[in-house]
Amino acid sequence: MPHLPTLQERFTGCLLGGAVGDALGAPVEFMSRQRIHQQFGPQGISDYAPAFGGLGVITDDTQMTLFTAEGLLRAHVRGNMRGICHPPSVIAHAYLRWLVTQGVEPAPEIRERLLDHRLEKASGWLIQHRELHHRRAPGNTCLSALQSMTRLGDKANNNSKGCGGVMRAAPVGLYLWPSRDVASAFELGCETAAITHAHSSGILPAGVLAVLILQLLHGNTLRGALKLAMAELQEHADHEETSQFLITAIELADSNLSSEQAIFFLGEGWVAEEALAIAVYCALVAEDFRHGVMLAVNHDGDSDSTGAIAGNILGVMHGINAVPTSWLEPLELREVITEVANDLLAVNKWDVDDMDGKDNDWVWKKYPGF
Repeated sequence: MPHLPTLQERFTGCLLGGAVGDALGAPVEFMSRQRIHQQFGPQGISDYAPAFGGLGVITDDTQMTLFTAEGLLRAHVRGNMRGICHPPSVIAHAYLRWLVTQGVEPAPEIRERLLDHRLEKASGWLIQHRELHHRRAPGNTCLSALQSMTRLGDKANNNSKGCGGVMRAAPVGLYLWPSRDVASAFELGCETAAITHAHSSGILPAGVLAVLILQLLHGNTLRGALKLAMAELQEHADHEETSQFLITAIELADSNLSSEQAIFFLGEGWVAEEALAIAVYCALVAEDFRHGVMLAVNHDGDSDSTGAIAGNILGVMHGINAVPTSWLEPLELREVITEVANDLLAVNKWDVDDMDGKDNDWVWKKYPGF
């Protein structure tokens, strides 16, 4: 009888699987499929190659995924301590901390009001990891939207549907795991994307991914999770483009078309609906985690983002034990990513209502509710 992954194995599998897909795709992100095969052989890239000065190095995709998780955890602490919280605002603040790690200053108005003292005196645990303070080809939309933000909670003022909103949304599904509330997961996933992307097709795929992760955690099949996520998606305005890409991904998975042809048909993944559809297709046809992630990175286009999303999905489906050890061991920030996954699993057991005792002081220091 096959081993069914535990809840903890699914949590760590989701975040580490996403980071692995990100790191595997990073060296070939801007290569054509033809160029990938010329450099790495008929099977394409199958192991880490040098990128950003190292092997197994994560990109902005995993960086922003970690800061999404941190924002959710800090929102939880704030909500329990203060009795009131607007999670998208706390997540937006987390993204501003990420912006600072990229060497970019936020708008003077918001820095003066929020960041000068809080970044330096109560910045929390995550930003202290110096490995995060590197630019790894961050998306221009994310940078510009955050740099122009003047108030936490405001939505982006652009028309971008780039994949930067969906590629960081998996922690939403993990955070909301005690609930089966599809609508809440969809809404919060969309709200995290809307911080930097304003086009419906840049926002709605993040809601879909959050629902998929939540449902897969509860043991639903990928096709069952897709059915629920797509039903919720179709309740929202301007869903048609995202819906059609997901329908096409499912149809292609059921066809006799080769994976190379199917992914080519879905696009290159630079925009959110394409990136999600490619990842979903690869997860549907995958023989195992390795096979699915390799499909997701060996194509024309945004290989690290499609690899990351496919890794999130396959990781939560199959658990951490399905991720090849040869990909896990060299992975940058592996221990940090594992710790964040474990905190997302444990957060609902933290006694944050009573923070006066020394036993709970670590929670506020690690995830201060700003």
